[in-house]
Formats: sequence, structure tokens, C-alpha cells
Amino acid sequence: MELKGKVAVITGAASGIGLATAEAFVNKGVKVVLSDYNEADGQAETERLKNSGAEVMFIKADVSKEEDVKHLISETVKQFGKIDIMFNNAGIGILCEAHKLTYDEYRRVIAINQDGVFFGAKYAITEMLKTGGGVIVNTSSILGSVGEPGAFPYNASKGAVNLMTKSLALQYADRGIRVNSVCPGYVDSGMVNKEALGKFYDKLVDKHPIGRLGRADEIAHAVIFLCENELITGQNILIDGGYTAQ
Repeated sequence: MELKGKVAVITGAASGIGLATAEAFVNKGVKVVLSDYNEADGQAETERLKNSGAEVMFIKADVSKEEDVKHLISETVKQFGKIDIMFNNAGIGILCEAHKLTYDEYRRVIAINQDGVFFGAKYAITEMLKTGGGVIVNTSSILGSVGEPGAFPYNASKGAVNLMTKSLALQYADRGIRVNSVCPGYVDSGMVNKEALGKFYDKLVDKHPIGRLGRADEIAHAVIFLCENELITGQNILIDGGYTAQ
């Protein structure tokens, strides 16, 4: 699949994996709609990319709200005429003990990580069916495949994303729509870094046989691969430095 000239929407695009993927798409000649709840950083990064010559725009959206996602897709089509790639990337996590977890806390994680994928897929597929197909990539996690103490709602949401990915892939394979997910291990980011986590950071590194955490650009590279390779659908691609091989 030739990416140049395609139109991609990325949620959670103001930083981390979403922003790295936006940059990777731009380098491939893709028109990119960056979306995030963090409007200030999202707008700033969009302007930076625009100043470098990229064809990009920013639309604020809370992916836990169906109307926000519906508006995101409709504005994309209004601006660019279609949507070829939907990267459902926005997500959050909390550390908790399940017996102390409130329903509101649980629902917040599920609403963003799981419902956000549903809304993104629903409205992207609606448009893709009009144009003969497209690609959806969801951000899952290693924690969609293995348990982690203190990550009950996150585990639940990412496990759901893995099977949502497979179900959608099967349902739309004969209509030109491919659906896959990337499942990162721990990735160096604004929240996961040596300065913020101290000794806990080293413990995270020790869980990755490769001897380090991932980088956002490495996950972005996998997203590009999943978009370009037209034979791959229904797959949850683990990008984890050997974490789940143990």
C-alpha cells in the first residue's frame, strides 16, 4: 500500500506514540489529522509539523465521548474528502488495588481505552465503506496478553482491544478494510522515565530481555508496517523487547 497522499487520523497525537506516528506518516507523504484532549500541546505540535511543510490539522476530541469522535471523523472528511487510516491510539492507565477501585475510576479507563476504539472504528469504517476500504490500527499493550498486579482496568481494556481487533478484521476483510493492533511493552515517555520513576524504572527495564525500554518511534515504525503490508489483518503485534517471550 502506497501511503503518499493517504489521509490518516491519529488520536492521542499530542505526545508519545501518537506524535511519533504522526511524524512517521508525514515523512511518508500522508495527510494527518492529529487529535488529542490536550489542545495546547496538540495545536503546538501540529503547527510545528505544518511549519516543516506537512499537510496536517488538529481537532480536539475526548475519545470517551461518541459525539467528539463522530465530529473528528466528519471534519476530517470535510477537509480531506476521505479517511484511509484510523489510528486509535488514545489511552490512559491507573495503578490500583481492585478491591479499592471505584466504579467511576474503572469506567474512565474503559471509556477511553475500549469505548474510544469502538467509536473510532465505527465512524472510520462508515467512511471507509464509501471509498472501498482502509486500514485501522489500534494501540493495545503487552498488558492485553499478560496480567499485571495493580493494572486491573488497564488489563481489561487492552484485552478487549485485542479481541475487538480480531472481530473487526474478520467482519470487514472482504470489504477492503484491514484491522490490526500494536501491543507495546513499556515505552520511554513523559511519564515512564528514569527521573520520574527512580529505582522502579530499573525494575521495568529488567523485565525486557533486550535490556531497555522501547522508544515511541519504534512503535510508530510498526504502525507504518501494518498500514503498508496488505496481507496483514486481525493481528496483535507485540513490540516488547522480549517481555512476553518469557
